Amino acid sequence: MARKGLRYPLIAVAVGAVVALAAGGMEALAHKEKHTAEQLKAFEEVFMEQVRDGDRLFHGDAATEKRLGVKLSNTGMACAMCHPYTSDTHPQEFPKFQEQMNEFATLRDMINWCIEKPNEGEKIDPDGPAMKALEAYIYWSNRNSRLDPGRH
Repeated sequence: MARKGLRYPLIAVAVGAVVALAAGGMEALAHKEKHTAEQLKAFEEVFMEQVRDGDRLFHGDAATEKRLGVKLSNTGMACAMCHPYTSDTHPQEFPKFQEQMNEFATLRDMINWCIEKPNEGEKIDPDGPAMKALEAYIYWSNRNSRLDPGRH
């Protein structure tokens, strides 16, 4: 039975939308408005507060540990004692096979390994505020490093 027109009208509408987008006829719906200067400032303030908390945790600040409900070390060691320049953590290389753990690991896995093994601390929630703060500080300290996951 022969039909006139397109067999699948929804496909025709989708193709038409793509053609219109390509021709500049309408904006893509997934694009957001540009952030305002005020929004960017607010985002930066929130991020930098996380960086400051991460810096405090990385350098062994007991008050920040208490506030965030974590105990990163029972040996008196802080992350900065083994990684004085923070860049020694090489976050741009994660995820990768990590020899100490004998497994494929993320930066979060490595942070918890360091807390549990050499520092004899308590593993922290991978999605909790302390981990987010440590990651923010480590990544901020390594900004402008070239991403190179899997490298050793």
